[in-house]
Amino acid sequence: MLGLAAAAMVGTLPGRTQGLGLVTEPLLQDLQIGRVDYAQVNLYATLIGSLFAIGIGRFIDQLGTRIVLTTVVVALGIVVIAMSRVTSFWGLATTITLTRGLGQSALSVVSLTMIGHWFATNTIDKGMAIYSIVMSIGFMIAFPVVGGLVQSWGWRPAWFAIGATLLIALAPAALLLSRRHEAHAVEDAPALHGMLWQEALSTPAFWMFSVGAAMYGLVASGIGLFNESILLERGFGPDVFYQTLIVTALTALIGNFGGGWLATRMSLTNLLAISMFVLALGLAVLPHVSSIVQVMGWATAMGLGGGLVMVLFFSVWPRVYGRAHLGRIQGAAQAMTVLASAIGPVLLAWCVEWTGSYAAMFNILAAIIGALAFAAMFTPLPSAVPVKNEVSE
Repeated sequence: MLGLAAAAMVGTLPGRTQGLGLVTEPLLQDLQIGRVDYAQVNLYATLIGSLFAIGIGRFIDQLGTRIVLTTVVVALGIVVIAMSRVTSFWGLATTITLTRGLGQSALSVVSLTMIGHWFATNTIDKGMAIYSIVMSIGFMIAFPVVGGLVQSWGWRPAWFAIGATLLIALAPAALLLSRRHEAHAVEDAPALHGMLWQEALSTPAFWMFSVGAAMYGLVASGIGLFNESILLERGFGPDVFYQTLIVTALTALIGNFGGGWLATRMSLTNLLAISMFVLALGLAVLPHVSSIVQVMGWATAMGLGGGLVMVLFFSVWPRVYGRAHLGRIQGAAQAMTVLASAIGPVLLAWCVEWTGSYAAMFNILAAIIGALAFAAMFTPLPSAVPVKNEVSE
């Protein structure tokens, strides 16, 4: 079950920025599309695609994991195959939007929800930990495999192969799911405590953690989409680009474990400051890397910083604000992250068009994130909560 859920998350690759980054350069050359136009397509596709996540959890509850997972995987596979055959700008825009919606949004939600449905409360932590490890290993395998196919076959056959794999391998595997094995024993939930969402949004800590996560999303999406071009500017070929993806995925996993351990031993605001400092350092050195060792050092910094931010983003809201309005609080933070991840590639595309290099934008972002790291150290956390609130999300 864990393997299938992790495979479903890896199957979102063609709808993720890092996945699209594998084919960005040959795709732009093939379709004769400008970098700014492509970034704008990605902007609107990400924003529209985020709507696909709305209500998908309700479908899972009503129809079952098997039906929803199979349907989403089949739809994504068909769209990916269709994208491999596009010849026009609007065809590309439509298929990228659908891959974002079905992959990055819908299939991601289904994958995560599967864990919640299949594991009881007393085993969910272990299940999620194993799921994270298997998923990370899956992405570390998928990136070089797809990258190799792009180099050997071209982006269209490689993309067709991904769609075919979703239809031939993952969709039948989804049909093997049996709902009767899901964990139905749900304990009576205790009365929920926590801040009202309006109160949470009025605290400096909410904005500090939200903006910190959003800035990471902005940087990760921008670099992820144009990573090959960024490294080419520094004199490195596609093979180095694929190696950095593996290093970043591996060190992000280390950052997840390290962040989880540190979160119980130090202030969350100080941990945020550390993660922002590591990200700022990685951005500051990127315009100056000139050797493989330096490139891998940069990839390590980005992976570790990103891994820490991910842990904070998922753990800070219930710990600091309680569970009474957790859905609305985390939803507001998620909205900022989605918006920022859509803007990131556009900023880098504009920068390289205006200046001929990505360096200026990396320096600007490093300064902004460095300032956030400094501010985080002085951001107070709200007093421990809470009032009982009878409203259940």
